[in-house]
Amino acid sequence: MSTINYLQASDKTISDIKSKGAFLVVKSEINDLVNVMTIGWISMGFIWGKPIMTVMVRKSRFTYQLIEKATSFTVSIPKQGLKEALIFCGTKSGRDFDKLKECSLSIAPAKKITTPIINIPGEHYECKIVCKSEMLSECLCDEYREKQYKDNDFHTFYFGEITEHYHI
Repeated sequence: MSTINYLQASDKTISDIKSKGAFLVVKSEINDLVNVMTIGWISMGFIWGKPIMTVMVRKSRFTYQLIEKATSFTVSIPKQGLKEALIFCGTKSGRDFDKLKECSLSIAPAKKITTPIINIPGEHYECKIVCKSEMLSECLCDEYREKQYKDNDFHTFYFGEITEHYHI
């Protein structure tokens, strides 16, 4: 397991997530319930003097119920393969399925936060939630609102300070 500089890897990270997706893992601090979902959009940058990864979760998702009770999240980007697991975790709800069990995925403890990572070869980010912000429909341009939010199921943004970044 090697630690790497997220700034040097950010372009590749964003490209990999855009092209094949990644696993977002959340763990409720109230009942320790863990859920995984597939994400295809992230933002990375330097905000508040810290490296930040921003993920988005729609209010209709089961993951939303958990991340609202979480202090952290992890993002695991498979080195290769796992296409079927990414599809399953992106199309099925944790309300109805134990996605980890259904996809034969296991979790491993994170180094610095309480939310685990998916135990797979690949790139892993551990993020401490430092801010969340609900998307306001009236602040979104018409083009994006009409294309992405016809059903008015808007995202909440979760800003996570990157506390650790590594490959296994």
